[in-house]
Amino acid sequence: MESLYLGLVIFLLLLAVFDLVVGVSNDAVNFLNSAVGAKVATLRTIMIVAGIGIFLGATTSSGMMEIARNGIMHPSMFSFREVIFIFVAVMISDVVLLNIFNSLGLPTSTTVSMVFELLGGTAAIAMLKIAASNGALRISDLMNTDKAFEIIGAIFISVGIAFVFGVILQWLARLVFTFAYKNGLKWKIGIFGGLATTTILYFMVFKSMKNFSFIRPEVMEYINTNIGLLLLYCFIGSTILMQILYFLKVNVFKVLVLMGTFALAMAFAGNDLVNFIGVPLAGLSSYKDFIANGSGDAASHMMTALNGPAKTPFLYLAGAGLIMAIALATSKKAHNVIKTSVDLSRQNEGDEMFGNSKIARVLVRASNNAGRFFSDAIPDKVKAWVAKRFDTREIHLEHGAAFDEVRATVSLVIASLLIALGTSLTLPLSTTYVTFMVAMGTSLADKAWGRESAVYRVTGVVSVIGGWFVTAAAAFSICFVLTLIHYYGGFVGVGLMVALATYILIRTNIRYRRRKEDEQKDKIFNEMMLSTDKDEILKLLQEHVTKSQADFMNYVNTTFIQITDGFIKENLGMLHRAKESMIRKRGELKNLRRKELIGLRKLDPSVAMEKNTWFHLGRNSCEDILYCMRRIEDACEEQVDNNFSTLSQEQIKEFIPLRDTVLFLTRRAEKILERDAYEEVEEVRREEAELRRCLEETRDKQMQRMQSGKDNISAAYVYLSLLQETREITASIGRLLRASKNFREA
Repeated sequence: MESLYLGLVIFLLLLAVFDLVVGVSNDAVNFLNSAVGAKVATLRTIMIVAGIGIFLGATTSSGMMEIARNGIMHPSMFSFREVIFIFVAVMISDVVLLNIFNSLGLPTSTTVSMVFELLGGTAAIAMLKIAASNGALRISDLMNTDKAFEIIGAIFISVGIAFVFGVILQWLARLVFTFAYKNGLKWKIGIFGGLATTTILYFMVFKSMKNFSFIRPEVMEYINTNIGLLLLYCFIGSTILMQILYFLKVNVFKVLVLMGTFALAMAFAGNDLVNFIGVPLAGLSSYKDFIANGSGDAASHMMTALNGPAKTPFLYLAGAGLIMAIALATSKKAHNVIKTSVDLSRQNEGDEMFGNSKIARVLVRASNNAGRFFSDAIPDKVKAWVAKRFDTREIHLEHGAAFDEVRATVSLVIASLLIALGTSLTLPLSTTYVTFMVAMGTSLADKAWGRESAVYRVTGVVSVIGGWFVTAAAAFSICFVLTLIHYYGGFVGVGLMVALATYILIRTNIRYRRRKEDEQKDKIFNEMMLSTDKDEILKLLQEHVTKSQADFMNYVNTTFIQITDGFIKENLGMLHRAKESMIRKRGELKNLRRKELIGLRKLDPSVAMEKNTWFHLGRNSCEDILYCMRRIEDACEEQVDNNFSTLSQEQIKEFIPLRDTVLFLTRRAEKILERDAYEEVEEVRREEAELRRCLEETRDKQMQRMQSGKDNISAAYVYLSLLQETREITASIGRLLRASKNFREA
């Protein structure tokens, strides 16, 4: 039996390694968003700075492991068997949840996930114990719920405060520096650099250094007693240093951003390490205590030993720091999570990751109304001065940067200040919540959320925030259920859940790779957004439009077969799948048009006006084809779903050759678009005209059959609609080719 428990402990340690990798992928956004978004250095340099911070933060940390040992449960009330089953459930839940969020590109809080998993697992066993005690035990005897309530309260506090501070302080910073911030820095930069450096160092003292094992208590006591004077000295010294660096032609903003990145990375590793290895190390300590002091009965040996302080060996801390640093540099999912935060705070227009939602539309409309109300109360001279300071035409961005260095610095300073303030007040603010919401607030203050993008950005923010609450609920629920399965199923139940978790991880990673492959297909658009050469932009735009139209023709071919076969064979599942894919495709077409319009706006006005007509005709043709197929599917689905009569053998025999000709035309159109073989367009259009004539003749023939009363009326109506919509699809293919040909011509 002991060997089985040893196997579970080894499994926990293996999951700890995996959790470190997954956790870094999720939390990388906390300290990389500003540096990556502003392009203050190469990605390699940023990763090296952050990696060093992570390693030092982990190796010099005291571990902060108590929360996993006795922060949620009162371990003396739980047996070794119960504790191990809870810990295994926690780790399985944590790895699966974080992996799913990383694959979706959504940042979430590792602190919240771990705490609520421990809360869920402990609650499951506690309920069983309370029920078995006949009222002798209460929930407070078994669980420490205060920590969970503190975190829930901190979620609301940190989200609101971080966003508001981000808006206000970034607005003030932009008033001082404007978007042409590289002009007039002679005396501003020293004071600003001194304030920023002092804030970052203050953050490191309160958030990081107080947990470092090598700092003696008397040193920390001196720092805390004289913090005001030390900060004043720091401000004076750093102001002088930053001014000297400016006169030496050093980019002070880049220095500040890299310094803030290092500080946040160090704090992340020093304070959040418990989220990844705390539970496995608590499991290891439990096993050691059971072997040393247990009588061999895991169900009766109580875990009083976990009430003592955690003593994490340096080797474990160093190993964890090394794993996190390597994971940060190699994890593609980390880059995916960073991309979400950077895209939502991007200064310019581009590909929006999120759609729109009702709540986003309501919030944007309310904000616009409030903005107009306050604007009317402000004197015109003040509004004119502010508008001049916020003139976005003067903005200067590094090649490929999402925002400038001023906003990157302010975001890091505000995040550092708020986290330090929360820590000094013993308020458990989440690093993830604060850094993300500060980024959103500063982007809003910088007018990055224009009328064309605000609803998409707000939808993204709401989605991310909603994901945080989903994390808490899912973490509690999943771990609660898993713990019960482990308790009643024993080692068999544990084995089944391990197998299920492994399957989920594999499936999630397969889907993630597929989605990344799809994103790679859109690299033409990304190149177009980064280019400043208008001729190159036109060439890339033409290539992007033609490629997307060719892909759409391939989709039409597949879906038209699916719809018509589903109707003829009375396969309702096939029709449902076609309907779902067309709903998704409608959103894709809308997104494609929006992205390509952004490209058109980057062209010279004369060129854009010339290409606009053909661009919109081509996109309208695609939407018309999709609309026709949806009308066909609706009629066919209703007929099949109600078990009404479908096509007769005569109608099937009549329609199949026409359908095959439509499919032939879609394949021809796809090849023409792929190969730019526009010399074949006129030939295809003649074939399309002939097909339309055949469809019209067949339609007239069907109408004559309907008049004679030979056909079933409902089936005849659907067939008539099928012929009519197929004719419109054929005509739209011809219009699409004509538009594409003229759009590609120089």
